[in-house]
Amino acid sequence: MSETVLSNNEQPTAADALETPAAKPAKRSGNGLAVLALLLGAAGVAVGGWGVWQVRQLQGSEQGQGQRLEALSEQTAALQQRDQQISAQLASLPAASELEDRRRLVSQLQGDQQRLSQRLETVLGESRKEWRLAEAEHLLRLATLRLSALQDITSAKALVEGADEILREQSDPGAFAAREQLARSLATLNSTAQPDRTGLFLKLAAQREQVQQLSAQSPEFDGNADALGALTSDGDGASRWSQWWAEISKYFQIEFNADDNVRPLLAGQSLNQLRLALSLTIEQAQWAALNGEAKVYTQALDDARSVLLANFNADNPQSKAMLDSLNALAEQPVSVVTPDLSESLAAVQAYIQRRHLPTEAEGGKP
Repeated sequence: MSETVLSNNEQPTAADALETPAAKPAKRSGNGLAVLALLLGAAGVAVGGWGVWQVRQLQGSEQGQGQRLEALSEQTAALQQRDQQISAQLASLPAASELEDRRRLVSQLQGDQQRLSQRLETVLGESRKEWRLAEAEHLLRLATLRLSALQDITSAKALVEGADEILREQSDPGAFAAREQLARSLATLNSTAQPDRTGLFLKLAAQREQVQQLSAQSPEFDGNADALGALTSDGDGASRWSQWWAEISKYFQIEFNADDNVRPLLAGQSLNQLRLALSLTIEQAQWAALNGEAKVYTQALDDARSVLLANFNADNPQSKAMLDSLNALAEQPVSVVTPDLSESLAAVQAYIQRRHLPTEAEGGKP
């Protein structure tokens, strides 16, 4: 269409010539507007995209808030349920006045328990003291038995000392009389010598072993001391009479001053029987020494010495040594006069009874 118009109007007018330079700036401004419009469009698209993003963000935050609200709702429900449970527990608790009464009862119970514990300790302490006193009485009874049955001074002294130590542990002035009597008994025991019965028994056992070694000793004669020897010695000393007398004097000799101590020589069964009899008498002396039987001990040693003197040669060194030993043993004491502990036992028993009197009086009160 424009070409047709231009062909019809081939010669432009002056007005057209004047307007042509002005048309070029208008075209440039249109391009600027188009660019501006494009910019504005792009900005609008950007703003729209940002708005869509914001909307999505808002939607996401709303969903998160919804979830948090649900969680808060659940927590609120749980708290309400917990509150209800606590309220139920509080409702089941007693009142303040009742709690105060219970607290007071608990305090009273604790006080009663403490007093009961103290009383129990006191009772147990008293029971221990009673047991110890009963032990002291038993020790004194044992000491009395040892003295009466075995004459054992050493053991009795140790038992009495143990009883005195128990009374000292009591720390009771009421035990003064009992301890005084125990001190007297200890002084008496200390002044009493304890015979060495074990030593006597062993010494007698050694003598029993020596009995089996006793043997008869043949008498020896001194040929130079008699008158016949003096007569035969006269002359040259080589006579037939001197030789005959020297030979025959080996078998017999006439003794004009013989004393009564000469004993026949024992041999065979008789000697064994005498050894057995002597051993039995010494064994009896051993038994008497262990049991403190002074009469039996003395009689047994007398019998042993009688057998030894009557049947064995006193000039025999073995017999003489045994006789000296038996004489020495006969002088040793095997029994003692034991002190009487009945007064000490009675004093301890009286002290124990005095301790029981206050307890029995208190037990009789209503």
